[in-house]
Amino acid sequence: MGRTRPSKGGSVPLDISAARPDPALLDLPWSLPLEQWPTELIAALPRGISRHVVRFARLSGGIVAVKEIKAELARDEYQLLRQLRRLDLPCVEPLAVVSGRTDAHGQPLDACLVTRHLQFSLPYRVLFSQHLREDTTTRLADALAVLLVRLHLAGFFWGDVSLSNTLFRRDAGAFSAYLVDAETGELHDRLSTGQREHDLDLAQVNIAGELMDLAAAGFLPEGLDPIDVSHEIIERYRGLWQELTGDEWFEVGERWRVDERIRRLNALGFDVDELAITTDLEGTQVRIEPKVVDAGHHSRRLLRLTGLDVEENQARRLLNDLDSYRAAMDRQGDDESLVAHDWLSRVYQPTARAVPRELSAKLEPAEIFHEILEHRWYMAEKVGHDVPIEDAIAQYLREVLPGKPDEQSVLGSDTQLLPVVDEETT
Repeated sequence: MGRTRPSKGGSVPLDISAARPDPALLDLPWSLPLEQWPTELIAALPRGISRHVVRFARLSGGIVAVKEIKAELARDEYQLLRQLRRLDLPCVEPLAVVSGRTDAHGQPLDACLVTRHLQFSLPYRVLFSQHLREDTTTRLADALAVLLVRLHLAGFFWGDVSLSNTLFRRDAGAFSAYLVDAETGELHDRLSTGQREHDLDLAQVNIAGELMDLAAAGFLPEGLDPIDVSHEIIERYRGLWQELTGDEWFEVGERWRVDERIRRLNALGFDVDELAITTDLEGTQVRIEPKVVDAGHHSRRLLRLTGLDVEENQARRLLNDLDSYRAAMDRQGDDESLVAHDWLSRVYQPTARAVPRELSAKLEPAEIFHEILEHRWYMAEKVGHDVPIEDAIAQYLREVLPGKPDEQSVLGSDTQLLPVVDEETT
């Protein structure tokens, strides 16, 4: 839409293109170059490296990022970001393009792209300046690999993959990477292998260079090689791409193969954020959305959904079963807490109650449930089709659990005096 902003000399035409224009935009000093904006308007937030002038400004009680750029590029990036948002891809939210700017002498100024500031996000240089642990650095690299895979799956060619064009955010324990600069991007129906490989080549070169700068400044964890890290991101991308794009069709009653797919993702170091199963005349297909999570995320999520307070690895296994149950029941659209309640009452609790009192001291309930799931998966893999949970419970209670030591009986003992128990893999 077009707006006219009054000035002392009459009126200065100012074009503001926005889906939902905020009238407060008119109050910003568009007749000044962005680098000259008064400090009282500027929000002191950390900025990444950019080829353009970028400032954070206060607007209507919030914060916006303003980037000075050529009008045509600003409009293209605005539209592209809107398309990515409609595709539910992780990127900043575009608010407006402000063009037709002139200074006090009537000289034209570049247009500005206005985006909403992504709360709680930080550029990579700020994160690394906090002297991150090596494992945290790896998780951030994984988050970037996840972002690139998601964009490529949607047909987005980035054209300038780098840490500088990415924001990182913690969200309930999860690490997420967000696209912040789409200036060089293109959206296609589908990317060719050549386009993906071009993005990967750019990523490897750019990321290695950015990490070398950090190493020179003393911000990279000791022993972490920039070239190795950039190569690892590409390898993580390739493994994740294969797991997510390799079509896997199976018949009804082969839920164990869904679990197998999740296991392969877990082995790569990723967790399941969303799992969907679609069925048509040709069969059933699995689609999985990956997620990079921080320590304690699974136990917190399981406690919130079910009230079960268990160890992290146990929670991870139980949540995987919950996600599989949700997909198998075709309840992806239902409220997660309602599905969790049904899973708890129909799957977990009946399994826990099936353990005879004389065997209840062997392991805690969550560990028994985990082992039953493992046992069921091995049974299904052996016969090539799903095995009813009742059959797995019966065989596990009959053949496996009786041979385990009573863990409850040694609580409070000096475990250094206990013999090492070599348990067979079930």
